[in-house]
Amino acid sequence: MTIPVRRGRASDGEFREFVAARMERWRATAFLLCRDWHTADDVVAETVARLYRHWRRVTGAANPDAYAARVLTNAWRDESKRSWRRREQSDEAMPVIATVGDPDVVEREALWQLLESLGERQRAVLVLRFYLDVSVEETAELLGISQGTVKSQAARGLATLRTAALARRLEGAI
Repeated sequence: MTIPVRRGRASDGEFREFVAARMERWRATAFLLCRDWHTADDVVAETVARLYRHWRRVTGAANPDAYAARVLTNAWRDESKRSWRRREQSDEAMPVIATVGDPDVVEREALWQLLESLGERQRAVLVLRFYLDVSVEETAELLGISQGTVKSQAARGLATLRTAALARRLEGAI
């Protein structure tokens, strides 16, 4: 006879371990999707809450990480649909804390600016496909689009990034 597992301390401990092991990656992924640390934190918080509510489904899933990626993507999509987010404008740019000549910071900032130049769908496809290494099929399912759309958005997004990166290099050479 098997005893049904109830949500309790053991389950909560497993949940905390699962979240702690993935928190930084989720936060980085959310930031790449929305390009705002505060919104990224909101998306991750919503993701964690949803995962906790459905923890039995997560542990029962064939791939809990893929399940969590889907939840995170859906939380980001829901967050981006909120009308007050679209109206929100910041008055000042955040101060740059790192040193001006730090090559890692310069490259990272350049990548973020390039990603920001893409549309939401292209950015989501590129982050899922190339940052999280999600398959075409899974990306299509996560975003609710066809596999052909994933491929075309990835190709267009990469072409846009290449063109923009080349333009940046040429500007620097002049």
